[in-house]
Amino acid sequence: MNKLTSFVVAVALLGGMLFGLGNVYKYEIYQAAINFEAGLSDLKERDTDISIGEIVYFENSQVDKKPSVLLVHGFGANKENWLRFSRSFKENYHVVIVDLPGHGKSVNSFDLNYSLENQVAWLHEFTQNIGLKSFHLAGNSMGGAISALYAVNYPDQVISATLIDPAGIHDFRSVMQDLIDEGNNPLLVEDAQGFNELLNFALEQRPFIPWPITAVSAEKAQARKPLYDKLWHDMKVGQGESFKPLLEQIRVPTLVQWGEEDRVINYKNIEVFKTLIPSVKTHVWPNVGHAPMVEIPKKSAALMLSHIQE
Repeated sequence: MNKLTSFVVAVALLGGMLFGLGNVYKYEIYQAAINFEAGLSDLKERDTDISIGEIVYFENSQVDKKPSVLLVHGFGANKENWLRFSRSFKENYHVVIVDLPGHGKSVNSFDLNYSLENQVAWLHEFTQNIGLKSFHLAGNSMGGAISALYAVNYPDQVISATLIDPAGIHDFRSVMQDLIDEGNNPLLVEDAQGFNELLNFALEQRPFIPWPITAVSAEKAQARKPLYDKLWHDMKVGQGESFKPLLEQIRVPTLVQWGEEDRVINYKNIEVFKTLIPSVKTHVWPNVGHAPMVEIPKKSAALMLSHIQE
C-alpha cells in the first residue's frame, strides 16, 4: 500500500469513527451547540412551574436592570428559534424566550387543550410567576396570534406588540392551505426527510444549520407528531372571522412584519391586520419566508427595536 493510499484510508477511517461517535453523542453535541449559541446572546435556561406543569425558558442577565422583551415561538417550534434574533437586544433589554406548553422542554400532555385562549392564559400565568410586570411582546406565526390576543386581554402589561407572520387571519389563501386540502400538512413531520422538506418550505432564506442540530431536531419533531396533531386541531379553532373583532380591540402600538415569500400564511393577510388594528405599522420583507427572525435575524430585530424605541 503506497503512502497516498494509506493516507486516504486513514482519513476515511477517522471520518467514519468521528461520524460514528457523532451519532452516539449527537444529543450531547446538539445541546453543546445550543448552549454556545445561547451564551453568545447572554441567555441561560431556567424553569418555573405553572398550574399545568413545568415551563422552560431562556432569560438573559438584564433582569431588573433593563426593559423586558418577551418572545413567543410558533407551532412546532421552540425557544431556540429566537437565539440569533435576541442577540440584538442583549445589551439594552431584559430578554425572556419561552417554550410554550406542548413544545420544547415545557410540559407536554395529551390531556391539555391547546386552544389559543388557553395558551394566552398559560402565558399570562408564566409571566406572573417570573415577575414580568410589563414588557414588549413579539410572536411568530401561532405565537403572533397568541401575542395579539395577549395584548387584548392584558393591555396593562404589554408596552408594544410585534407580530411576525402571525396566524389568525387567512383571507388570502396560502400554498400550505392548498396542500392541507390535498391531505398533506407540511408542518407535521413524519421522518427526517419531512423535516428537511419543512425547512425548505417554511424558509426562503434557509440559514446554515450544522449537523447534528438538524438530525436531532428532526427526531424531536418526528417523536412529537402525535401531540402536534392534537395541538394543531386545538389551536386552529378560533382563527378567522371570530379572530377579527379581537384585533380591533388592540390598543398598544403594534408592528406587523411579514416575509413576502411566506408559503405557510399568505403575506397579503397583512392588509387585514393593517385595517383592523387601530395603532399599527406594517412591513413586508422581500425574498423572506415564514420566519424572518430566523432568516434575517439582524434586520427583523432592528425593525422591532426601532418600533419599541419609539
